[in-house]
Amino acid sequence: MLTWQAEDGHGLEGVRMIPGHGGGFRALGRLVRVEPAGGFTASYRLVVGEDGTLSRLSVTSATAERERHLTINRTDDGIWLLDTGSGGGSSRDDSAGALDVDLAYSPLFNTLPIRRLGLHREAAEHTLPMVYVSLPDLEVRVVEQTYRTVSVLDEGSGQAEIGFRWGDFAADLVVDADAVVTTYPGLARRLEPATS
Repeated sequence: MLTWQAEDGHGLEGVRMIPGHGGGFRALGRLVRVEPAGGFTASYRLVVGEDGTLSRLSVTSATAERERHLTINRTDDGIWLLDTGSGGGSSRDDSAGALDVDLAYSPLFNTLPIRRLGLHREAAEHTLPMVYVSLPDLEVRVVEQTYRTVSVLDEGSGQAEIGFRWGDFAADLVVDADAVVTTYPGLARRLEPATS
């Protein structure tokens, strides 16, 4: 169980991560945001394959006004199937060859490319197409993000630092030995378990 608190104090994310074979895992998470114009909640289910690529994401978001749903499946031939549950069926898109998804406000999703590429263990830099899902409206678009190793995993601290850049925004993310984000400056910080 992992929990992040938004740096501005107005949001939380809680996730249950279930490890699988190889680099694969499943996750069940919920985000809560309190905003001046009303907040939102969002819940998601995530499946990551052994090769570290996302194979399925299901998201439900809710505001005071409405609830929205989105399911994204990535086929073996790299096609993304998007279904909003509105009865219009699924749309198909190659999403510029993207392998990863970034969900707004969630540090967990930055873990996907870092873990898949092993950037916490071996220095490298990658500029990647990314399927970005906004919250609470669940709009989907392809963006370009860059991940760069700043420092590889330090066995003493159990942490590595990864530079993240998207347009004009840049931050150095701190990750643990499993490449899960612990600190995302400007967004959130993972909470440590309470001591008894």
